[in-house]
Amino acid sequence: MKARQAVPKVGFVSLGCPKALVDSEQILTQLRAEGYDLTSTYEGSDLVVVNTCGFIDSAVQESLDAIGEALNENGKVIVTGCLGAKGDIVRNAYPNLLAITGPHARDEVMDAVHKHLPKPHDPFMDLVPAAGIKLTPRHYAYLKISEGCNHRCTFCIIPSMRGDLVSRPVGDVMKEAEALVKSGVKELLVISQDTSAYGVDMKYRTGFWGGKPLRTRMTELCVALGELGAWVRLHYVYPYPHVDEVIPLMAEGKILPYLDVPFQHASPRILKLMKRPASSEKNLERIQAWRKACPDITLRSTFIAGFPGETEAEFEEMLAFLKEAQLDRVGCFAYSPVEGAKANELPGALPDEVREERRSRFMEVQMEISRARLAAKVGRTMDVLVDEVEGSVATARSAADAPEIDGIVTVKKAKGAKPGDFLKVRVTAADDYDLEAVVAT
Repeated sequence: MKARQAVPKVGFVSLGCPKALVDSEQILTQLRAEGYDLTSTYEGSDLVVVNTCGFIDSAVQESLDAIGEALNENGKVIVTGCLGAKGDIVRNAYPNLLAITGPHARDEVMDAVHKHLPKPHDPFMDLVPAAGIKLTPRHYAYLKISEGCNHRCTFCIIPSMRGDLVSRPVGDVMKEAEALVKSGVKELLVISQDTSAYGVDMKYRTGFWGGKPLRTRMTELCVALGELGAWVRLHYVYPYPHVDEVIPLMAEGKILPYLDVPFQHASPRILKLMKRPASSEKNLERIQAWRKACPDITLRSTFIAGFPGETEAEFEEMLAFLKEAQLDRVGCFAYSPVEGAKANELPGALPDEVREERRSRFMEVQMEISRARLAAKVGRTMDVLVDEVEGSVATARSAADAPEIDGIVTVKKAKGAKPGDFLKVRVTAADDYDLEAVVAT
């Protein structure tokens, strides 16, 4: 009797942002579709794929360390992702890699896998879920609608790694979203480099979903996603005028009243140096209008402190904007001189300690804002989505909380709850960033 051929096994390490995670999911789905076994360990793997991040210096070092560990533990390594776009850095550090590709390169990764680990003779397609292989818990998933970016922000090198904006056909996006919801996903997190620019490269061409025409445009996509019965959360939304069109959908409960808008700064001069759209005055007006149209909206943003040439007065201008805007969820980064970023050529680079001190002061102001806004929710009743359960205590999130980057709602007296359940709760306490609640009776 002929011995059964061993199934080739691929180890996988995924680093970086949600967009990189979606790239990992697509590669894993293709690997599984072709019959490869998958593992998160090095032991027994025939080769290892490392999906890297290359945005800031700490992420570059983490990726290089992960590659080195994979080489030491296994020896056969394929590198993909954003750091892969900096091929010389990776190749100089580790000349013995099997292959190096950039981000969003599923086909190139598969070509490298096929070269060094031929695929099994008969893949078993029924082993692959319709929604593909996911690295998130089964009740939420990221939905990437486009790749690349048309902006040339001076602090960012993403366009040089991921290219200009390329929107996915709207029918393909909706088919994926529908498959995810049918598989049990309760929350769709819409991501891209620039979500509000979706379809601009296609001139908002009309596609089809369910036999009906559907424009390749953010507003129409949100309307369609809102019909699937899942939470829909928007990330990476530039404050273009047409963003106003989705606020009524939030007020009507069609999509979550949550908007992730990366403002980055408030000083007109610094925004110009950053090559960012809009001004602080217009942004404040937009925020007021959004809250008037949808009082429950949660606004999340990110800022950069210590940008080259930033004066103390310009930093104070950003603090004043923060106090006026009263944003719900905010992250702040001390400027990092990413290799290849145009901002590094600007005069007036600030010392590390100044950048970090300003970041710290910024977050102290935001913590006070967050504390006050959360305290106002005590006594309110809200719906939450359960992520984890231990005994009768559930860790959940409200409409105001994206996974891993925002706060949590700790729910007591949640006996019998399971991950993926929706609960109606009453808020009993709040701290700087999180809430406590009990199941409403």
